[in-house]
Amino acid sequence: AVRGGDGAKNLSHLLPSELMDRCIGSKIWILLKGERELVGTLQGFDMYVNMVLDDAMEYEHTPHGEKTTQLGQILLNGNNVALLVPGGKPSE
Repeated sequence: AVRGGDGAKNLSHLLPSELMDRCIGSKIWILLKGERELVGTLQGFDMYVNMVLDDAMEYEHTPHGEKTTQLGQILLNGNNVALLVPGGKPSE
């Protein structure tokens, strides 16, 4: 049975690479293994989830609070990625 009848693609059937492809040119919030997060504009990625980000900001959670570092354009190794959230960090 078809739900909705509008022909829209059900997002629950998207492959991870399709979702990431839709995020190119948009802000993305990346939680890394450990106590670090990144927010930047996704410019591209490969099959290993290595990513090129523009205007990247790093947020590190320390015992003294949150440390923010402007990184600019970066190549992020996908091995350290725990979670990707389209749309950027909620507080932005």
